[in-house]
Amino acid sequence: MKRITLIATLAFLGLATPSIARQGYKVHLKIPGVKDSMVYLAHYYGKPLPTIYKRDSARFDKNGNAEFDATDPEFVGGIYMMLLSDKKTYFEFLLNNNDDISINVTLSKLPEGVKFKNSPENDRFQQYVDFLKGYSAGQEALKKEIAAAKTAADTAAVRKKAMATSKDLTNFRHEYASKNPGTLLANIFNALDIPVVPEGDHLLTDGKTKDSTFSYTYYKSHFWDGFNYQDDRLIHTPILDAKLEEYMNKLVLPYPDSVEHESDFLLKKADGTKDLFKYTLWWLTRNVENSKVMGMDEVFVYLVENYYMKGKAFWLTNDELNKYMERAMKIAPNVIGNIAPDVKTKNVMNGKDESMHALKGNYTLLIFYSPDCGHCQKEMPEIDSLYRAVLKDKGVKVYTVATEGDEKKISEFITKNKLESWTNTHDPEHTGDWRGKYDVYSTPTIYLMDDKKIIRGKRLDHTNIYSVIEMQERKARDKAAQKK
Repeated sequence: MKRITLIATLAFLGLATPSIARQGYKVHLKIPGVKDSMVYLAHYYGKPLPTIYKRDSARFDKNGNAEFDATDPEFVGGIYMMLLSDKKTYFEFLLNNNDDISINVTLSKLPEGVKFKNSPENDRFQQYVDFLKGYSAGQEALKKEIAAAKTAADTAAVRKKAMATSKDLTNFRHEYASKNPGTLLANIFNALDIPVVPEGDHLLTDGKTKDSTFSYTYYKSHFWDGFNYQDDRLIHTPILDAKLEEYMNKLVLPYPDSVEHESDFLLKKADGTKDLFKYTLWWLTRNVENSKVMGMDEVFVYLVENYYMKGKAFWLTNDELNKYMERAMKIAPNVIGNIAPDVKTKNVMNGKDESMHALKGNYTLLIFYSPDCGHCQKEMPEIDSLYRAVLKDKGVKVYTVATEGDEKKISEFITKNKLESWTNTHDPEHTGDWRGKYDVYSTPTIYLMDDKKIIRGKRLDHTNIYSVIEMQERKARDKAAQKK
């Protein structure tokens, strides 16, 4: 009977059991003529150049060799670059988890002078680089033809050629992606894809009326078709930030409900990833925090309550998370559509406590200001002019709170600017909690309430107060018309 030795058994088991892949990368870089200097492995993170991040570094030896060798179970591939010590010379390449590749570079021939060993995907990437060189040269030639065009027909002919060459680029990417599905480069090409709206007339469901919104609706609904939100490698490309900017700030209607709905849509697509989810939630939060559109603070509160407070912002420390929560708690009471918290402060002229809720009018304008604030000194007379011209006739009552200054200085400010017809108050003992209720961290801070003291506008100024009132009246008219 044939005996099976222990070594033979282990060898058989080794063939039958899949080996555990090494997590990380090995890259051997050779650049003849470069020696005794540093080279950096850098990567993108959502944004394009010049925003890049260093991941690793190595030093060239006297023969121009540099080695990168890292074991990292959390390493994510993407578009990486080798950045030389002058911080100007660099080239891009594709790096995947578990790659072990060699790169030989001829500096004088960059970006084409890069040769790879043991990396078929980078060989194909270099073919794309070569294609882009020819494509760019063609685009430059077309620019010269446009400049030299003498008639409309000449210009039209050149534009037709430009459209054809643009299709060549798109076809190159599509063909590659179809032949190499799931590869990093295929997913990058797909992510770069732009929806092409079908030509021809598009009708509404009645089959007769032309659908004037078809192009917008089609483009928006297909905007994310090519972006694989489950491939974390795409965070290390310069694609995501620009796509989020176009989608959220140009295609999504700037209303809280719409922005909240689309935020949920994107975060659901990224659910289960690490970096794509993290970047998307961070971007959405920062975008509404910095937005100049009224009402976006409601979206901030929504994101904090539904994601940060539910443990989704896994990368934040407890202190960082608490800052988001505290900020949301300050904003929540004065979100548009909520009943405004009451303010009770002392009337500057007679020292009596005045309740903002006690004012009776079609609208109440609540203004927090400081007599020493330069912006307030310009804004308050502008508001007064608006008040005398149109706001008074609309039934607007004005309630002011001086956030700083002694009684004499505040009274002088009121008299100088002829604001006596308003309800002017201050808080000399600093006992009121109006600063927290209305998130007053700068002056002037202006809110508009309706007759039921529901907040209808916030962070306003003299240029938009009246338009908010007109919008409210238009909504009321439309609602009344619907009931008829």
